[in-house]
Amino acid sequence: MNTITLRGGVELDNALELALEFLEAYASLETNDSSGPASFDESDLRLANRGGARISAAEIAAILERRSEVERALGQLDPDASLMDATSSIPWVPLTRLFDAFADIRGVGFSKMTKALHRKRPALIPMLDSVVQEYLATDLPQTASSASFGERATALVRSYKQDLDRNRSALQEVQRALAGRGWQLTEVRILDLLIWSVTTATRGP
Repeated sequence: MNTITLRGGVELDNALELALEFLEAYASLETNDSSGPASFDESDLRLANRGGARISAAEIAAILERRSEVERALGQLDPDASLMDATSSIPWVPLTRLFDAFADIRGVGFSKMTKALHRKRPALIPMLDSVVQEYLATDLPQTASSASFGERATALVRSYKQDLDRNRSALQEVQRALAGRGWQLTEVRILDLLIWSVTTATRGP
């Protein structure tokens, strides 16, 4: 398989093996019982919690107060929209609007938000947990202090796209190999689990 190149000069010639190890260990994280591409309700937040989001009851209530705003923003994003598309074709403004729907909710940052939203647009929205945020920060331009919550989240997604574009053919190769083994993952999710696997392995216990 083609080598996948991550930041910091990390090269993975065993990406398929790493992905399979992750999936075997955390198979339950890949379930997609979301409420559907156009809706957003408590079941989506509970599903995110099964994936490790740790969204509290109070945070769930606060997020659901924004439900109509979130669903309105989701309605402006094609369910098949993908970060693998050309940069000019990606709906950056509607995506930022979706992220901004979560702004100023106490205790809810990029990690919890994107874990809740990833399954709504799995080819477009990566899970920006602390590991991935730290990885992206190594090559993230300074963001103006006046930038909104959504703009800062979108800046991380734009940075994430750089890695997708650099490893396009290799990620698609891994995707096909995983599909042959019964795993239906987007390139966005594959890159996410590879970053997570490599970073946590480097940190050690």
